[in-house]
Amino acid sequence: MIDALSKAAFGTLAGSTTLKRLASRYGMRGDGGFARRFVAGEHIDEAIAAARSVEAQGLSQTLDLLGESVASEVEASAATNAYLEMIPRIAEAAIGRNISIKLTQLGLDQSPDIAGRHLGTILARAHDEAFFVRVDMENSPYVEDTLTLVEAAWHEGLTNVGVVLQSALKRSESDLDRVLALGMRVRLVKGAYKEPASLAWQSKADVDAAYVRMLERLLAQGRFPAIATHDPAMIAETCRIAGTSGLAASAFEFQMLYGVRRDLQAALMRDGFGVRVYIPYGREWFPYFMRRLGERPANVGFVLKSLVRDR
Repeated sequence: MIDALSKAAFGTLAGSTTLKRLASRYGMRGDGGFARRFVAGEHIDEAIAAARSVEAQGLSQTLDLLGESVASEVEASAATNAYLEMIPRIAEAAIGRNISIKLTQLGLDQSPDIAGRHLGTILARAHDEAFFVRVDMENSPYVEDTLTLVEAAWHEGLTNVGVVLQSALKRSESDLDRVLALGMRVRLVKGAYKEPASLAWQSKADVDAAYVRMLERLLAQGRFPAIATHDPAMIAETCRIAGTSGLAASAFEFQMLYGVRRDLQAALMRDGFGVRVYIPYGREWFPYFMRRLGERPANVGFVLKSLVRDR
């Protein structure tokens, strides 16, 4: 119940234009902006610099241009063009060719046809440049359209795409069946959105139990699954399952957020596991930042403590 209230409260705050305007003055200010620990910056040059720093530590990375729920087809086209411009910049920088996108950023609220067209354009360009594209999963109203559009791209031969599934959503275990049947790569997360009890597990114990059930199947049947978690219990469970089944550490990877548990990222890497860091950037950083705070009440204190430790 506390987790649900936290998500609801921070979800509301994330939509506040007044708070966003105030935060924008200070969040990205120099090196001391309070959001810079978790968001690389507002521009592609800053994201590339962050990616180089991450890779210098032996970690992998994926870049995400923040933005979602655009209000018009014009904005969706602009976001698509931004990704098309991002791809050659990443290639020229000689960093890992891995990006993440959201379909509401590409016009899914306007229509699935618009989002699907933009997704196809990005995937085709990314395919030509040997990029992998992860389509992030948004909240429950978008799940079916997201899966349908990604599947359509896959059947058109654009197989340089993967998807994200959230263990908090009750439907995700059956969605895993349809994605595994294609051989598509899956990123498994718990989920950061406030959802109704009819659609989502409400307690941490239930979300964790669903995560473990999906984890077991992914490690047994998935193609290079991405285990996205900062939860030591879920990490330990992943290591236990992999060890029991004789699965090589190179057969999967852990994924974590930029600026979160850097000590744990380094420890997993030293233990021989692959770790990919999700690096967000862009002017629309505020909703993302607020969702990170709302995932669980302890995150607020964690953010404050993180500003003075683990540097």
